[in-house]
Amino acid sequence: MRCTSCASGHHVEFTAEVNIHFRGLQNLDRPGVLVFPNVVVCLDCGFSRFTIPKTELAWAVAAAQTNGRSIRKGEPERSQSVGFDCS
Repeated sequence: MRCTSCASGHHVEFTAEVNIHFRGLQNLDRPGVLVFPNVVVCLDCGFSRFTIPKTELAWAVAAAQTNGRSIRKGEPERSQSVGFDCS
């Protein structure tokens, strides 16, 4: 697998703990959703990506729906990949 950012093949996978928080002042008292994804980190540029496990994704969806946020119809019922640049 090549890095999406720099095309390097030099990466490593870590286990992680991620607490997903909801935006806005009205959500300060709401607990976040704790997930434990595997994170793939490019050792050359730091680009990272993770996939939320299916069970934890269901918790995040349920929490987002009770938060008044609409979930887009047609979203796949599988884990979602998320990528971000750590630089």
